[in-house]
Amino acid sequence: MASIRILGTGGTIASRSTGGGGLVASERIEELISTLSRRHTVTVRDLMVSGSYRLQLSDLRVIAQAARNALLDSTVDGVVITHGIDTMEETAFLLDLVHASPKPVVFTGSSRPLDSASPDGPHNLEEAVNAAASPDLRDTGVLVSFGGVVRSARGLRYASTLAANPFAGGTEVAHFIGDSLHVTARPLRPAPLPLPNEAFDAARVEIIDCSVGTGTDLFSHAVHAGADAVVLAGTGLGNAGPGFTEAVQDAVRAGCFVVLSSRVPEGPVIPTFGDGGGIDLVRAGALPAGDLKPPQARILAALLTSQPATPEQIQHVLTASPSGSNSS
Repeated sequence: MASIRILGTGGTIASRSTGGGGLVASERIEELISTLSRRHTVTVRDLMVSGSYRLQLSDLRVIAQAARNALLDSTVDGVVITHGIDTMEETAFLLDLVHASPKPVVFTGSSRPLDSASPDGPHNLEEAVNAAASPDLRDTGVLVSFGGVVRSARGLRYASTLAANPFAGGTEVAHFIGDSLHVTARPLRPAPLPLPNEAFDAARVEIIDCSVGTGTDLFSHAVHAGADAVVLAGTGLGNAGPGFTEAVQDAVRAGCFVVLSSRVPEGPVIPTFGDGGGIDLVRAGALPAGDLKPPQARILAALLTSQPATPEQIQHVLTASPSGSNSS
C-alpha cells in the first residue's frame, strides 16, 4: 500500500451541469475520492476549483509549488493532480520541466462530467492513483493517465474533442489491462529547471499562427506590446510567409525571443527551406523548438524568459530536452 497525495484543480472531472449555464467546475476533491477502492492511502488538498481554460500562469505556479511540497513530504510516495483537459498538456509540461524527484506525478481528468450517465472521472482517478503508487514508474517524471493509457507530459497534446481518451503524442509509458499496469517505456529525463518564480506570473509569450496569406502585423504588434517571446506556429518543418524573416530579425534586435515551432501535429522542426523558410528564420534569430508544439513551446519560453535566460540558454534547453524513450 502506497501513500498518494491528490491535488485538485477542477476541470470536467469536478464539473456538473447548471442547465442553461453549461458545465461548471464546482466539486471539491473530497467528493471525487468517494469511489476510490482504497487500495492505497490517499490524502487530498484542493488548490482551486476551476475549468482549466480559465487558468493563468500564476495558477500554474501554485500547482507546481504544491506538487514540489508534496513530493518533499517523506510520507508521500506519489502525487496525482486532477485537472481539466483543455490545458492539461501545458500544466503537466511545466511540472515536468521542473520535476526533481524520483516520485511520479500523474495528471488525470475526465471527458464527461460527474453528473453524466456514465462519468469516466472515477475510473480515471482510480488508475491515476495506481500509476502514482507503482514503483515501476519512479524516475519517469510527470505523466498523464487517461482512459487506460499513461503518457509522458512532454509531447502530449489534446488531439480529439470527443474521444474517450482525448490525448495523443508524448511517449506511451504504460497502459492498464484490467487492474494491472504494464510499463512499456521510460522517458529520457533532462536535468530539472528551477521552479517558476513570481515573474513567471506576468510572462508574456504569444503564439502567432502561420497560414496561407498570414501577414506580420500581429507578430509585430505582440513585439511592440512588450512580449517577452513569440512562438511562431510555422508551417511544415518550420516555415513562414513573406516578411517574417525581417520581422523576426527586428524582434530579436528589440530583445524579444522568437521560438520557431510547427503547427503540424507530429514531428520536429527541421529548418530546411530558404526564401523565407526555416533556414532564413533561424538565421534571423529564431530558435528552433525541436519536437515541442506551440502550446508547450510557449510554456518553456515563459519559464525561461522569466528567470531570465539568454538565447544560448534557451536554445540549449530546446535542443537538450529529450524526445525519445528507453523501452522496457
